[in-house]
Amino acid sequence: MIVGDLNADRLAQARSFGCETVDLTQGGPAEQIEQLLGVPEVDCGVDAVGFEARGHGHDAKEAPATVLNSLMEITAAGGALGIPGLYVTGDPGGVDEAAKKGALSLSLGTGWAKSLSFTTGQCPVMKYNRQLMMAILHDKVHIAKNVNAKAITLEDAPKGYAEFDAGAATKYVLNPNGYLS
Repeated sequence: MIVGDLNADRLAQARSFGCETVDLTQGGPAEQIEQLLGVPEVDCGVDAVGFEARGHGHDAKEAPATVLNSLMEITAAGGALGIPGLYVTGDPGGVDEAAKKGALSLSLGTGWAKSLSFTTGQCPVMKYNRQLMMAILHDKVHIAKNVNAKAITLEDAPKGYAEFDAGAATKYVLNPNGYLS
């Protein structure tokens, strides 16, 4: 699996459980993917970012369509894109009028020309709960370690949200009763 990100700490976290990484502060993903795979394309891609995506480069600004357009460019013909990243129909904080309505400037022609398949929407988490729980209980996956989970008190929630919003490579779990260590 290859993970692309602008955040060095999140890239390090991904490497900690075996992922190859692409540092998008260094530019677009194609060249780095070619260094990893020998070709500048992948069979499939996942946009787990959504409408707060940023462009590529060191000082990248919010550019909501960047991830989807990049994935269409680097996904091989006949490939597939999974899009669980959050895209909304209304975002008052959007970077422009189109983004505020959930309208993105996508290169749909690229997706059509390459016969790409798109699967979008919220992940059906209830469908996977039991399988994931059993995998965790039988020590097959280490989700908490992989996402760098940290239990915090309810009083620390504002601080956790602020750190997460600032790019912390941590998933905060609210622990109001102190049950988690």
